[in-house]
Amino acid sequence: MGPLSDLTVLDCSTLFAGPLAATVLGDFGAEVIKIEHPEKGDPSRTHGHSKNGVGLWWKMLGRNKRAVTLNLGRPEGAEILRGLVAGADVLIENFRPGTLERWGLGPDVLHEINPRLVIARVTGFGQFGPYARRPGFGTLAESMSGFAAMTGEPDGPPTLPPFGLADGIAALTCYGAILTALHSRASTGVGQVIDLAIIEPLVTLLGPQPTVYDQLGLIHERTGNRSVNNAPRNTYRTADGRWVAVSTSAQTIAERVMRLVGCPEVIDEPWFATGAGRAQHAEELDAAVGGWIAQRSLDEVSAAFTEAQAAVAPIYDVTDVLADPQYQALDTITTVDDPDLGPLKMQNLLFRLSTTPGEIRWTGRAVGADTADVLAERLGMSADEIAKLREEGVL
Repeated sequence: MGPLSDLTVLDCSTLFAGPLAATVLGDFGAEVIKIEHPEKGDPSRTHGHSKNGVGLWWKMLGRNKRAVTLNLGRPEGAEILRGLVAGADVLIENFRPGTLERWGLGPDVLHEINPRLVIARVTGFGQFGPYARRPGFGTLAESMSGFAAMTGEPDGPPTLPPFGLADGIAALTCYGAILTALHSRASTGVGQVIDLAIIEPLVTLLGPQPTVYDQLGLIHERTGNRSVNNAPRNTYRTADGRWVAVSTSAQTIAERVMRLVGCPEVIDEPWFATGAGRAQHAEELDAAVGGWIAQRSLDEVSAAFTEAQAAVAPIYDVTDVLADPQYQALDTITTVDDPDLGPLKMQNLLFRLSTTPGEIRWTGRAVGADTADVLAERLGMSADEIAKLREEGVL
């Protein structure tokens, strides 16, 4: 059943940050009830690629969730949610600030119904401040956090990631915040509100930039694949046209790499003794490492680095990930049976627990597939009541 099987989660959020946090909770056993608008559904259902009209992203993002349709903007829909809240542990939402309050579903109302409820509010800019009511997406966080400004080549434009980086980081942050609030509830007996702004977690992941600027007045500029903290650190092309990445964050690794590529003399240079010193000589170090790698195949480079106990990795695309024996051993990409598409590959759980492992029990389900069952089980509604609500557009 999983370590979180005693939890009931109402996932009222859409797209990526909130829903992915709910997915992780569901992976480890929580009963996640996905609340979607009867007509619109979660936009992630139609986001990205599809096969035979079936959204592929949704199959992963919607896994382990029971799909329920509910129009929260209708008084009847809001009343049904209040009923579900009475037996829930967590509610995740990402409406613009003030929307839940307008529907009579603000935290004060929900906590009066269920004081133990943890409410996770995931928005672009948070619940207060001058930008609070602006529409917010991960792209804006990647832009405003400083990530794009420091990503890319020195003479090129700021670079955005080609995937939902900020949303993914916010999702994992939300997962941790929910577990933190639940841990607090175990001792206090009461829930609380989580205010998570997507623009914030990525700022923390970018390292000590605010402190560096505060103390030294330095702004991190674009350096391509190089690091201001150590060198050699870059991507290099092999003789057979493949690419590898080399990291020398540890001093001992840097020394091993330079011995391997036939330049042991630089190790005795005073500047080589620190990562920052090596970074100032990145051109020289890159020329040595890149020249050595360019004369050898990927297999030769990998074997030599492994024997020297130096850090190197091939640059993978998704086909390489699927074929890699380490990923295969970990079952990082697993196969799940799907009623629409048959055997379906997707990312496995984020981590392995030795005694209470999680599980992918099912893939993303059709819109409203579980509406009748959930409302009958949790609110005791009859088939006639449910049918009437469907006719009225509430479900």
